[in-house]
Amino acid sequence: MGWKAAEKLIPKWKILRGDNVMIIRGKDKGETGAIKRVIRSQNRVIVEGKNLVKKHIKQGQGHEGGIFTVEAPLHVSNVQVLDPVSGRPCKIGYRFMEDGTKVRISRGRDASGEIIPRPEILKMRRKPRPVECGPKDTPLEVVLEKTYDARTGIGMPDL
Repeated sequence: MGWKAAEKLIPKWKILRGDNVMIIRGKDKGETGAIKRVIRSQNRVIVEGKNLVKKHIKQGQGHEGGIFTVEAPLHVSNVQVLDPVSGRPCKIGYRFMEDGTKVRISRGRDASGEIIPRPEILKMRRKPRPVECGPKDTPLEVVLEKTYDARTGIGMPDL
């Protein structure tokens, strides 16, 4: 879409990809859906299956043209996260648990104050480190080899 970059960017985002939200303003007001994408440079989010617009795409090399229905971005102020208990839109606050972990909680007039869980889709994004060594990796035995002894001064470079 032809959106310009936002003049005032939101410094700390409370809405994450995969959150269940309700649209509070616009043509889809009152409808709920999951956040598909967060566009931080524009302060906008794309909600799955909501705010549909027709887009005319010219035919080009390798793809067909025509009129397609696509999801347009919504401003982040037009959506609110749903309370996990009551299912109503609520604000988001943060609390620290006894073990020191930071969690999101629901705030507001009709909010339950329960913990809003982190979306499962964000957990799938984190990939484990590769176990096998690549061609440019230093072997583990070379890394663990002791090349300098501080007591005897063996291995000290001649400067």
